[in-house]
Amino acid sequence: MTSLASPAADIRPVQSLSLPAKLAIAVALAALADLLFYGEQVGISVTVFAVALACGSLLANIAKLDRRRVMLGGLLVIAGLVPTVEEVNAASLAIILLALGAALLLTTNPGLAGLGERAAALCDLFLVNPFRFFVDALGMFNLPALTSGLILWFVPALLGTVFVALFVAANPVLEIWIGLINPSNAASDLNVGRALFWIVAISLVWPFIHVRWRRKSGSVAAAAESPTPAADTSSDVVDFLGAPTILRSLILFNLLFAVQTILDAVYLWGNAALPAGVTYASYAHRGAYPLIVTALLAAGFVLVAIRPGGPAEGSKVIRPLVYLWVAQNVLLVASAIYRLDLYVQIYLLTYWRVAAFIWMLLVAAGLLLIVARIMLDRSNAWLIAANLVTLTAVLYLSSLVNFAAIIADYNVTHSRDASGKGLQVDTNYLAQLGPQALPAIEKVLQLRTSDPCLVSRRDSLVEQQRQDIASWRSWGFRSWRLQRYLDGEQKNKVTG
Repeated sequence: MTSLASPAADIRPVQSLSLPAKLAIAVALAALADLLFYGEQVGISVTVFAVALACGSLLANIAKLDRRRVMLGGLLVIAGLVPTVEEVNAASLAIILLALGAALLLTTNPGLAGLGERAAALCDLFLVNPFRFFVDALGMFNLPALTSGLILWFVPALLGTVFVALFVAANPVLEIWIGLINPSNAASDLNVGRALFWIVAISLVWPFIHVRWRRKSGSVAAAAESPTPAADTSSDVVDFLGAPTILRSLILFNLLFAVQTILDAVYLWGNAALPAGVTYASYAHRGAYPLIVTALLAAGFVLVAIRPGGPAEGSKVIRPLVYLWVAQNVLLVASAIYRLDLYVQIYLLTYWRVAAFIWMLLVAAGLLLIVARIMLDRSNAWLIAANLVTLTAVLYLSSLVNFAAIIADYNVTHSRDASGKGLQVDTNYLAQLGPQALPAIEKVLQLRTSDPCLVSRRDSLVEQQRQDIASWRSWGFRSWRLQRYLDGEQKNKVTG
């Protein structure tokens, strides 16, 4: 990925049609996306759009395709379509995106060698090239000065808008402040959401229509074979993620994050009085997950901005701004953990909430490892290895923890039945946790004078436990400990 983002890289465009013709295809695909997706539930529409995108890409780049690989690329797309026909979910969407990207890479850039180069090219296709639509569009008007300014401010403005949207979703106080803005009647008549949908749709399909692969500057033969047209030189006026762009981004992002950090310090940690209509429960609950998304986006930007060998790596101005921003992100993660803890104190534990705690801790560890990578001047390979070691250690420790018993015991101990406040324990959920929840269920039965339904569920779980350990093949130390507990309880009942 480092070489792809290097300013010394040579960008090789794959052109068949003129830029205006390609823009017309992209607009047509955006119109189809509007018809299929805007305000609609997704289903077979994903398959239809993927086929249309593949056909549009084929039409736009047909003169430069490697004809020997077109059939294989088509088979890849067809294989990727099968899961979306079965059901559209996160996995099937990821598969069709990977299939479309791999087919495009195979047919338009077969010169790459090695899995690493291909993976880096796909990352470039999905993460970097969508932003190039705006630069290429200005390039058609031959406005290099305006294009340079757009490159310098587009990334800060776009990501800054995303961060503001996430902060508003996470913070009801900010939502109130934004709501005080009263746009004019003319502006209120505009469908801003639909306009943004079209812009995003065009920018996402653009990399498949106007294909641009980065190659190492040492590939002289490739550069001589396919010289860059004049229409494309505008995108090379300023490095898209050069030091000036990164500096502007970090200054803006630190200011935006400082607002959220100060609000959390005042309202969440300082327990100051919230504005009218805002409760501490809503303030705590809404921010837990959007803040984690914010931290992940921030981590991704830092990795791209302070890449080894990049223009910003050795900057004495940018490095302190990166450290300050990462520190604010760590505070955001701590705030998200605290918010989730407050929420759990009211609504008790579930497997998903335990997983959220673990995930947040991993995000915080990842941010600290990014700082370590920058300070120790290590490679991205070191960072990946460190994160994998951390993840493996967490998975290993998690495999030793009896989460079912912990969740059940916490929910009973902190329920209204035991503490006199909060929610009543959800006995249905306790039963779903399986036999390991039996000690907690016994506590509930002691707190409640009579609950025949819970007694029946308890007896069913006891029978399930007995069947689970009936054969030596299914023996487990955790199940053995539970059985010893049940045997002891049975003896106490008999002697009592």
